[in-house]
Amino acid sequence: MTSSELWTRATADRYDAQENETSSAAVLGPALAFLAELAGDGRALEFAIGTGRVGVPLRERGVPVVGIELSEHMAAVLRRKIDGNTLPVTIGDMATTVVPGEFTLVYLVYNTITNLLTQDEQVECFRNAARHLAPGGRFVIELGVPPLRFLPPGQVAVPFDVSERHLGFDTFDLVQQMLVSHHFTRDGDDGRYRRGNSRHRYAWPAELDLMARIAGLELDRRVTDWDGAPFTQDSTKHISVWRKPA
Repeated sequence: MTSSELWTRATADRYDAQENETSSAAVLGPALAFLAELAGDGRALEFAIGTGRVGVPLRERGVPVVGIELSEHMAAVLRRKIDGNTLPVTIGDMATTVVPGEFTLVYLVYNTITNLLTQDEQVECFRNAARHLAPGGRFVIELGVPPLRFLPPGQVAVPFDVSERHLGFDTFDLVQQMLVSHHFTRDGDDGRYRRGNSRHRYAWPAELDLMARIAGLELDRRVTDWDGAPFTQDSTKHISVWRKPA
């Protein structure tokens, strides 16, 4: 097992409600169109498929989807939505777990590559993607750009959400290239907040390109969002696509 932190039953049961906005048709539509185009007539493999936020609607678009998921609790929530024959899921980590067959698309969305807490494990994730890809197939990652530009000297925290029901901020260890996401979420109207946090290893686009090269993959394109806007020095995230040579 890799160093990824496991999602608990309680967290898995809350996940879809917490991510309701990112699961809307308006937000997911461009991502699904992007992924479906890359999959073509082939099969897609989602690393860390979770509750199926992306995998289930992509399957409903006609793309055969297979998933790998570390948390049995997250997979159990997915299974309430779709049966195992329609969308098979293997319990295991995305760096080493192997499923049968070849795929035209392997994808890893929503910053999940950072759940692997060492560089070696992130490299193995790329190697595992290449292992599953058919010649000419593509590996896609959605990932935020580390917001270190917002850190003045001596500051170690950056807020990413300040709203009525949620306060979120990241703290950074610049030497270890680690961040901790902190969440304070108001569950009801009685003023009580639920606290949670998760650890992540952030990586720069150029570092990911080197990981891809180690795995035998070539950069195909990099854009700033699922709509295909150009990636610039001001982009806060990127969608990167690497190709396995034919």
